[in-house]
Order: sequence, then structure tokens, then C-alpha cells
Amino acid sequence: VRAMALQRRASTVGFDWNDPRAVLSKIREEADEIEAALDRGDGDELADETGDLLFALVNLARHVGADPESALRGTNAKFERRFAYIERALAAKGRALEDATLEEMDALWNEAKGEKAAASAPNRAKGAP
Repeated sequence: VRAMALQRRASTVGFDWNDPRAVLSKIREEADEIEAALDRGDGDELADETGDLLFALVNLARHVGADPESALRGTNAKFERRFAYIERALAAKGRALEDATLEEMDALWNEAKGEKAAASAPNRAKGAP
């Protein structure tokens, strides 16, 4: 919320990008700076650059008319649904999360994404449009 307010205020005096693609370029720049900080292993710099990236992402949301908090809440809910699918699928096989490989969990994640797509697709068998 604070990042959005700061950006709106700056925008009122013309300190803003005119194109969301320019914001995307800034996001890429910030991601590159995070990668460089990872290479240096500098925790303080990583925290600082991560903050810069988050600030730029809020700016993108503002430019495309998305509420960043609502968007993140939606993504959190999507993550929770998909992760719960992984837990249920493994439990159905008598397996614990801790015993699954990353590859197994990733495959189940992709299944969960497919479940959502299938659930939102029209049901033609019942005559739905």
C-alpha cells in the first residue's frame, strides 16, 4: 500500500513511466541486480535489491490497473490449492511430502494446474455452451 501511494504521488508531478513495458524493463534490471548480489553472496544487498524488485512490481501493477495486494492474495490462494493437491495426491499413495522428490511434486503441481483448467472448461457432455 505504501509503495503504491509513493508511486502515485511521484506520478502527479510527472516522475513516472508512460508505458508499462518500461516498467518491465526496470523489473528485468532489478532481477539482474539480484542475480549479481547472489553471485557476491551479500545478504544485505540481496535484501535491498529484493525490495527494489517488489517496488517495481507494485509499479507494474499500478500501470496495468491491477491492485497488487488483491493480485498477491489471489496468487496465494492459487498456491494453497495447488500445494494441497500435491499433499492429497501423495497421501492417497501413502506418501509424505518429505519423502517425495522435487520432480514428483513438480509433476503433481502441473497436474493441479491441469485440474483447474479442466474444472473451468465448458462441460460439453452436459450440453453446456
